[in-house]
Amino acid sequence: MEEKNQIKKMKVETFADDMTKAIESGEGGVIKKIIEEQEQKENLKKNSSLESNKNKVFVIASFLLVLSAFIIFVLFFVFRDKVLTTTVEPKFVPMIFLDKTNVMDATGLTKEKLVNTVLNQISSSEIQNGEVEGIYLSENKQAIGFREFINLVQGNIPLDKITFLSDNFLIGINNTKDSISFEPSKNLFFLLQMRSISDVFPAMKDWENKMFYDFHGFFNIPINADNNYLLTKDFENGIVQNKNARILKDNDGNIVLMYVFVNDTSILITNSEDTSKEIITRLTYNQIAK
Repeated sequence: MEEKNQIKKMKVETFADDMTKAIESGEGGVIKKIIEEQEQKENLKKNSSLESNKNKVFVIASFLLVLSAFIIFVLFFVFRDKVLTTTVEPKFVPMIFLDKTNVMDATGLTKEKLVNTVLNQISSSEIQNGEVEGIYLSENKQAIGFREFINLVQGNIPLDKITFLSDNFLIGINNTKDSISFEPSKNLFFLLQMRSISDVFPAMKDWENKMFYDFHGFFNIPINADNNYLLTKDFENGIVQNKNARILKDNDGNIVLMYVFVNDTSILITNSEDTSKEIITRLTYNQIAK
């Protein structure tokens, strides 16, 4: 029995000694290398798992983007008419300072209905003494320029000469006190832009024969047996607020209609000297401000 125990003891000691010798002799580096390789495998496994998760996220994101694009594509065709149709607000360039602005829809209106609409606006306007309200016309949500306005009211200005006038124009109302009666009066005016006086003067002169006919309704002057002579009466030269003007007067010498060359680019059409004064003052202020 003692011999067997001694043999086992000797074997254990020999194995321990051998391990010690292996580590001491540098063979322990092999064990270290095995451990490092095992750690690298573990890290690789972890990274592979992370890459897998990233791939899943990428696939899901891609799917959502494709789905969104498909939905947008479908909605575009379903609501195509609404997408392609936008509300276009009239765009205007103010020629003078306005205390109030009113955009009137003239779509489908005849000349008579347009005249009545403007007269109703003059009557219902709430502007105070000295104030000016601008009226702009629109058709199908688009601004009506001067040429379109002339066509709408069947105006008689020569079409071959209308090019000297800009499409930008203004219909306005001025509330002022009459210089004679001192009663409040709301007067209508038209403000036009021109290229130059020398260019536009012949066109305006030719228009004189029909200007009263084209505008009498807007100024609420009905034609009757007492005033039908105005349809053929000549305009005469005059001075209004130190500006050259062409004036149509009745047999009593009262101004029925006139157009005033306010400056090198502006023509004022009205029947009131008081309104002429206000508009000329505002145009002058605009020029000084610029």
